[in-house]
Amino acid sequence: MQIDVFDTYVTTTEGKRLHFDVFLPTGKEEKLAKQYAKEWLESIGIQVKDVQQESCVYCHSEAANPAVQQHIEQHGYFIYQMEGCPAPAR
Repeated sequence: MQIDVFDTYVTTTEGKRLHFDVFLPTGKEEKLAKQYAKEWLESIGIQVKDVQQESCVYCHSEAANPAVQQHIEQHGYFIYQMEGCPAPAR
């Protein structure tokens, strides 16, 4: 499966900066990446009203590894957590 990677930065009202990527099947719109970013933030207890979305932009495409592909098939997206994010669920 080919995926598009959307590089995403947000800052909470408390000043905490989060950096993560939203992985979507190739060809999906950027607004869908933003929607999934908001859903994920809410799932980790960060309300959308409490963040300033600095960016969520297409970065590149790549082949998904099997675990990412399976997650996307089940949920529609995958979040790759980087700076400032809670420990990823395994």
